[in-house]
Parts: sequence; C-alpha cells; structure tokens
Amino acid sequence: MLWLALAFTRLPLEVLVAPDKAPVLVAEQQRVVCSNAAGEAAGLTRGLPLAAALSLAPGTGVHERQPARETEALARLACWAGGFTPHVSLVPPQGLLLEVGGCLRLFGNLRMLCQRIRESVAAQGFSLAMAAAPTPRAAQWLVQGAAGAPASARFCLRPDRLADLLAPLPLSVLGLDVAQLRTLATLGVRSLGELSALPAAGLARRFGPLLPLQLAQARGEVPDLRSEFPFPEHFSQGLELPARVDHAAMLFFAARRLLASLAGWLTVRAAGVAECVLQLEHEDAEPSALTLAFAGPTRELERMERVLRERLERLELREPVVELRLIADAPLALAGSTLGLFAQSSTQALAPVVERLRARLGKTAVHGLQVVADHRPERATACVAQGIDARTAPAPQRPLWLLRTPRALPELNGAPHHEGPLRRLTRAEILESGWWDSGEAALGDVRREYCIALSAHEEWLWIYRDAQGWWLHGVFA
Repeated sequence: MLWLALAFTRLPLEVLVAPDKAPVLVAEQQRVVCSNAAGEAAGLTRGLPLAAALSLAPGTGVHERQPARETEALARLACWAGGFTPHVSLVPPQGLLLEVGGCLRLFGNLRMLCQRIRESVAAQGFSLAMAAAPTPRAAQWLVQGAAGAPASARFCLRPDRLADLLAPLPLSVLGLDVAQLRTLATLGVRSLGELSALPAAGLARRFGPLLPLQLAQARGEVPDLRSEFPFPEHFSQGLELPARVDHAAMLFFAARRLLASLAGWLTVRAAGVAECVLQLEHEDAEPSALTLAFAGPTRELERMERVLRERLERLELREPVVELRLIADAPLALAGSTLGLFAQSSTQALAPVVERLRARLGKTAVHGLQVVADHRPERATACVAQGIDARTAPAPQRPLWLLRTPRALPELNGAPHHEGPLRRLTRAEILESGWWDSGEAALGDVRREYCIALSAHEEWLWIYRDAQGWWLHGVFA
C-alpha cells in the first residue's frame, strides 16, 4: 500500500478570502492561524499573538477563523480526490489521506500523479503540501514535519527507509499538549528518532498507551485502520462567496471548485451527468438557476468548465450573488469505452463542439438525429435533444442534406437536367410506403424511384422519378 498525504496549508484563509498581494491573516483566540504569502514574508507565522502580528505588519487584513467553512471545504476536496482514488480519508482540520497504491499505473507513476494533483489544486486556488509513505500515519507526519524539505525527505516508497525519514521530524507532528512536550524536552528528546529510541513500556507508563501505539503504526508494525470518507448518495454542495459578486463571469473561479468536486464524485460512482444546475443565491431576491447541459453523459472536468464559462459570459445577473450551490440529482451510468489506437472516437471529439454551440445559441439550436423505422426519406429521421450518436446516422446511400421541398427537374431527351445533364450512377431504388397515413400532416402514399446522379459540376445528387416527373431531393456532402 502507498498513502499520499495532502495538507492544504492555508485552508482557513483560502476559504474566506480571494488571493491578495497585501498581508492577510486568519486568527483564532487572538493568535495567528495562518497568513498569505505576503504575511509570511512579513513574519506572520502560526501561533504568533495577534497584537504582535499587527505591530510587525500594520494594516494587515484580519479575519476570524470559521471552522464550519473549513469542514465544508474539506468535504468538497474529498469528493474531488475521488477522481484519483476511491480510498479517501479525512484528516481534519486541513488534510486528506489517499491510498494510491492501486491506481499508480493509471496515472503513470507517483511523480505524474502528484503533478496532476498539484495542477488541479492550484486551479482551485488552494495551497498544498504533499508527502507519501507506506503507512498512513507516516505520510501524515512527513507532510506536517517536512513541508520545506526536498522531495526525497517527504516521499518514501520503501518500508526499509521509513525509520530513517521519520527520525529527524520534530515532536510537534505528534499533536501532544504543551506539558507533554515540555516533559520530553526535559528528557532531552526533540525528534521522533530520539523518541523511538526510548522503551515503549516506559513511554506508555508516562504518556499513556497511545503514544507508543502511534509510533508502531507509523513504522508499519501495527495496523492503522482509517475510516474512509462517505461519498454522498446525491450531489448537492454549496459554497459561500467571500464577497458579493455583481458580474457573472467572476463566478467562474468559485464555481470550478464545485465542478471539481462533482467530477470526482462522479468518478467514484462510475457515472456521468447530462446536465446539472448551478443555483445562484442572491441577497435580496429569490435564487436563480443556471442549467449546464452536455451533449451526452460526462464527468470530464474540462468539458463541464467549458460549458460553464460559455454560459457565464452570456449571463446578466439581476441581483448580486452571495452563494453558489451545484446540484446533480440525475447521474447516469457511464461505462468505459475503448478508443482507437491513435485518437479518440469521433463521437467524443464532436461532443465538446455541440456543447459549446448549445451554450452560445441555446439548447434547442443544436440537436441530434435519430433513425425512424420508415422508408420515406422525409419520415426516416427525427430530431432529438440528446447528444449526437454516430450509430443513429442514416444509411450510407442516403444523403444527410435533404431539401425541405423536392425541386422539380426538367427532362430533356429522356434524361433529367440540373445545370446540365445528369448521369445516373446507380440502379433505381423503388420506394412505396405510407398508404396508412392520415391527417393534415400526413405525407400519404409515396411511390418513387430513387437513384444517385452526377451533375456537370461533379456533384453527387439524390434524385427520384414519380408520376409527375423528375425531382431533386438531396445532396451528398
């Protein structure tokens, strides 16, 4: 097994404010919890008294910590992590544990997986530290105690090297109280290596049985069972915005966090969505809804983001938005598909184009075609709202472009003409159907002889002859 620990180092701040170049911090009980890059450069470190922080950097923005928003953000990130592995565990208040040993081949190797995770987290606007180890507790301690260390000190793939990497870590990773840390300092113990050298029985008598148990779990000597994150049965997640938003395009950055969570949740469910709803909560008005429709069931984050961007760019807000909620209550089974050797299937390549056109022109402006069991060309296909599927296209001997009304063709010397004489390329295909039709829109009994003809301009035309003469009915692409 291989555990990847993710620590969202500035989560208390990044759930409250947008990125800012000026110093900003989050405080709890008059002490600094975390600050942005500008604040850290000014010396605003964790645990610093708030008064001292403001004396170091006057004018620093101060926000009170909101644990509830951190909990919600961590749950959204757990759903997002489902896009990499179904085995996700929460490490409150700011971390996740991912068991990735079984999915490395899917992403290539650990380095490539970590790169994809870094890029996805950065796109959502979160700061991240990572570490990996064969045991979950070791990975958790490495990400806490070796945040500024090189990758060789934070990533351990071999169990026999685990003790050496854990040894220099500070005792702060254990989560002990101040009195216990002071006692260990009095004994001259300042690192995990020095602590591990002490007898386990003596540690248990003085500090309780939990401390030696954790050391044994970190080394892999005792099982460390972790509760997996319970992915919800239905997806409905909200996100409170740091400030009121007056322009729809400015909602994209926050909404993409919700879409990333949806994509991971759908991956765990082996499902996709044909549409989802982004609900916009207003301060002084009823909520409004923005429907994101796709050409077919999907869980690809890029496709969902592309449709979202197109819709937001054309949306005018009637009231400022204070909160977002993404709802996907109709997931559809999405089985895997086999691609060609060198490229994706034509249907997959066409779907993003259809989605973008619908986002720009409207849902009814682009539609698919469905074959109907009727020999008459005017009744052989029907428009459908779902995505375009290559398997529903007409037969090869039928043109995709039919004239709305067949055009009469003159006949000279026994041959039909269209900007010159036409040369027939195929034998006549006789169609006789529709005698059962009734009503105003009925096409009625059709008796025609169809063939493919070549024009003087090298066009392939679909023509037919009936009792009234020759007609042009379609053009081949």
